[in-house]
Amino acid sequence: MMMTENTIKRHNLIQSLITGVILGALILGAPLGWFAHRFYSEQRLAKVLICREKNQDKPASVVDSMCGTWF
Repeated sequence: MMMTENTIKRHNLIQSLITGVILGALILGAPLGWFAHRFYSEQRLAKVLICREKNQDKPASVVDSMCGTWF
């Protein structure tokens, strides 16, 4: 019985690297995206609330056009 050696080819290494990068981006990218979205939405909500507070004496339609909506 003769044993043959399996050699690692450059093509296999590149495919493995690409797979690792994609999986790493999915695993790390999802939490980073969630944190970034949460930070942005909190900042946006704070700006809208401050604008509405400053302009509370104006009609609601004017405040909506100036400050935007919460969502």
